[in-house]
Amino acid sequence: MLRITELSLPLHHPDEALPAAICKRLRIGPRDLVRHVVARRGHDARDKTNIMLVYSVDVNVKDEAAVLARFRKDNNVQRTPDPRYHLVAKAPENSGAKRPVVIGAGPCGLFAGLILAQMGFRPIILDRGKVVRERTKDTWGLWRRGVLNPESNAQFGEGGAGTFSDGKLYSRIKDPCNRDRKVLTEFVKAGAPAEILTEAHPHIGTFRLVTMVESMRNSIEELGGEYRFSNRVDGIDITTDAQGERHVRGVHLSTGDYLEADHVVLAIGHSARDTFAMLHAAGVHVEAKPFSIGVRIEHPQSWIDKARFGHDAGHPILGAAEYHISHHCKNDRTVYSFCMCPGGTVVAATSEEGRVATNGMSQYSRNERNANSGLVVAIDPARDFPGDPLAGIALQRHWESLAYVAGGSNYQAPAQRLGDFLAGRPSEALGSVVNSYKPGVHMTDLAQCLPDYAVTAMREALPVFGRQIPGYDHPDVLMTGVETRTSSPIRFTRGDNLQSLNTRGLFPAGEGAGYAGGILSAAVDGIKIAEAVALSLGASLAPSADRAARPARSSNV
Repeated sequence: MLRITELSLPLHHPDEALPAAICKRLRIGPRDLVRHVVARRGHDARDKTNIMLVYSVDVNVKDEAAVLARFRKDNNVQRTPDPRYHLVAKAPENSGAKRPVVIGAGPCGLFAGLILAQMGFRPIILDRGKVVRERTKDTWGLWRRGVLNPESNAQFGEGGAGTFSDGKLYSRIKDPCNRDRKVLTEFVKAGAPAEILTEAHPHIGTFRLVTMVESMRNSIEELGGEYRFSNRVDGIDITTDAQGERHVRGVHLSTGDYLEADHVVLAIGHSARDTFAMLHAAGVHVEAKPFSIGVRIEHPQSWIDKARFGHDAGHPILGAAEYHISHHCKNDRTVYSFCMCPGGTVVAATSEEGRVATNGMSQYSRNERNANSGLVVAIDPARDFPGDPLAGIALQRHWESLAYVAGGSNYQAPAQRLGDFLAGRPSEALGSVVNSYKPGVHMTDLAQCLPDYAVTAMREALPVFGRQIPGYDHPDVLMTGVETRTSSPIRFTRGDNLQSLNTRGLFPAGEGAGYAGGILSAAVDGIKIAEAVALSLGASLAPSADRAARPARSSNV
C-alpha cells in the first residue's frame, strides 16, 4: 500500500474528485487504482476565498513497484508506514519486584498505568482527587455555587486537567514508535469518535472524555492494575546507598498509609504545588522553567468563523474556526494565543482557596456561542522570578490572589471590555459579548491583577491581532482574568534513563514535571516513562518491538 500526502482539493469538491486526483497524481488510469482510504484530512484556509482540503491517502494500485520507482525521489509518495505501536517488553514471571506506583491519573498517569498494565506489571495508580464522575460534581459545585473543593476540582481528580478542556489531541511531536497513534487508538477503543484517527486537528470534548477515562480505568483494573483515589502523596521515602546515590523506597499517603515502591512515576500535573514543595524539600532535583500569564479572551464564534472562512463559514467540514496568533512587542515580550477553544466556555480552574484562575473548555460539538482563548505573555525565570526554583509558584499565587479580590472575593472572575482595557479605564458593564465564565464575572480593571509588563504588551498586541483577524480588537470583546496555569512553572529534571537526575527510581513525567504541554504530549510521555520503568524493572524485551527506538536500559538501578 502507498501513501500520498499533500493532496489538495477544493472544499466543495464532489466525491469522485478524490480518486480522480489520486490517479492524476500517480499518473495511472482509473482501472489501475484498486482502493483508496483517507488516512488524514485537514484544511488550508490561508486564502479564505479558496479554502482547500488537504488529504493524506493510502492507496492500493495494480503495479505498486512501478509507481514507487516512478516517484522514488518524491517524499509525498511513499510506502504506507506501519502505524502500530509495539509494547517494548513484558513483565518477568515471579520476579518478586515491588509493583510500580504511578502518582496522578491525568493523561500522563493514565497511559503510564495502561502501558505498564498491558506489559503485565500491575501498577498501583494514586490520585489525590476523586473518580471522574464524583469529581465532575465537585467541579460543577464551584462553577454553579462558588464552592471549591481543594482536592477535587478542574485540576485534581481522575482524568487530570485535560478532562475540563477542549480535549485537543494534536501536538507538534513526531514519534517514530507510533506512541501518538497508540494514544488515539486507545481513545477510540474507549469510546472516542473514530474521526480522531483521520482529522488533522482532532479533539474530543469534556463529556466524551469522562466516559473514556472510566473505560480505560476498567481496562487497567482488568489487567491487574489498582486505583487508589483520595490518596494524596504527602511524603517520599528516599535512602542513600554506600556510593552516595539516592533511591526511592516508598511514599507516605494522606490516609496515613505507607506504600513501599522502588519505581515511582511522578505524573502529578502542573498544579500540584504542595507536592512540588514536598519533593523540593526532600532534595529531588528541580529547576524553574518558563511559563506564561494573561487572560481568557472571548469573541462570538460567528466572528471568528467569518474572519477565517469568509463565505464558507459554517461549512460542516470546517466546523468552528480556530486561530493561532503571536506578536513580539517593543518591551521584548511575546503575546500569543494559547489553548484556543472554539465554540466553548471560560471555566474556573483554581485549585486553591482564595484564588482565581481561568481556563477554556469545549464539548465535542463546539457549538457554544463564544470562542475563547488564552491571551498570554511569555515570562522567564531569569528575568521575572529569579532565585528559588519554586519562585514561579509564588508568582502565580500572587496574581491569582489579586484576581480573587478584584473579582469580589467570591470566586467570580475579574473581567473587562477590550476597549476599556486599551483605554486604561475600568469596565462597568458588559457590551455585546456575553460572558461564559461561571460562577460569573465582576467588571473591573484587569490591570490591577496583571503585571505591568503584561498589560503593556497586550495593549500593543491587540490592535495588531485586530488587523490579522477582523473584529479581534472590537471594543466589546471580553477579557477575563487571570490565566496562570499555561504550563508547569518547574521542571523535575531527568536523565537519559528518564529518571530524576539525583533520585533513582523516581520518573518525572508529563506536564507537571515540565515534559509535556497538552493531552496528547502528556499521554505520549506517559508511554515513554512506562517503557523506561519496565526496562528498569528487568522486563524481558518483546521480540516485536523496534529495538532502535527503545529507551536505554538503566545501569543505575
